[in-house]
Amino acid sequence: MTDTGGNSGAFEALLFLSFGGPDKPADVRPFLENVTRGRGVPPERLDEVVEHYLHFGGVSPINGLNLEMIAALRAELDGRGRDLPIYFGNRNWDPLIADAVASIRADGHRRVLAFATSAWGGYSGCRQYHEDIAGAVNDVDDVVVRKLPQFASEPKFIEAASNALRRALDEFASGPPPRVVFTAHSIPESADKNAGPAADGGHLYSSQVRAAAAAVASSLGIDEFDVVWQSRSGPPQVPWLEPDICDHLREISAQGISRVAVVPIGFISDHLEVVWDLDSEARDVAAELGMDYVRVPTVGTDPVFISLIADLVERYVDGAGDITAMGCGDNGALCRPDCCLPVRRPQRG
Repeated sequence: MTDTGGNSGAFEALLFLSFGGPDKPADVRPFLENVTRGRGVPPERLDEVVEHYLHFGGVSPINGLNLEMIAALRAELDGRGRDLPIYFGNRNWDPLIADAVASIRADGHRRVLAFATSAWGGYSGCRQYHEDIAGAVNDVDDVVVRKLPQFASEPKFIEAASNALRRALDEFASGPPPRVVFTAHSIPESADKNAGPAADGGHLYSSQVRAAAAAVASSLGIDEFDVVWQSRSGPPQVPWLEPDICDHLREISAQGISRVAVVPIGFISDHLEVVWDLDSEARDVAAELGMDYVRVPTVGTDPVFISLIADLVERYVDGAGDITAMGCGDNGALCRPDCCLPVRRPQRG
């Protein structure tokens, strides 16, 4: 791995990092095998998720949504006078991060900022992106890729999510206000325990999600709200963050709540886990319960959120910026010792 050369020198390009998703039905199974390799996910769960993708034609919306965000970000940076080329790379499917870094280097760029489409700490949300970057630069000795920091508490992230919720609440024209339910991707409890610097006691992921939800609710004067989880994929014997969104809808319905606004605070775009888990499964449960149900949009290409990404770029592009910020690091270097340690996962034969 290259010597990163410290905090000096301007950056010449931006790498937009995301999770990846299949572009056609034949990609679905290989993609899911990439995602779940070594995680002990039961085969029947994998079969179930394959069917989710095939329900949408075997194409994940995530790549297209990321390209829309990249186009909006390019326009925002151009408007600020920043002529910065943007490259697209994924963890689990084409275009892969390593191929994007190879293209960047072939185009003559040596100092690169990287924006990851996760606001959060934790292994999957932060450290794994550092590992992806480290793998992509492992065989070169003249490229620096600096991952931009986590942005869960950034005011513009909260503002964009608040704007989306405010607009959704307007859909409830009359009657009692809906219950606001924030949701994010569930992870194993052991992974949440390891999220963040070991010295801080972990649980950074769940605490960041709860803090962001509280900040959005507070900005709109909402006193009562819930934080729940979705998209569990692990074996049943492993405890994950709960309650699940569908279980929670049943619980609050039994309490007499008949209207709900669901905010996918944990996701920045409407990729498959949002459109299946919330727009299909949770919506169906709400219909069975006779609940009025509105799913709040993700921040996506909201100009406020795109402006936040550009702000992060501006902080670091000239070689300044706080390299000690949570989630920031060069070529896979961690922001803190023993931060977001991976959890040993159950293996299947």
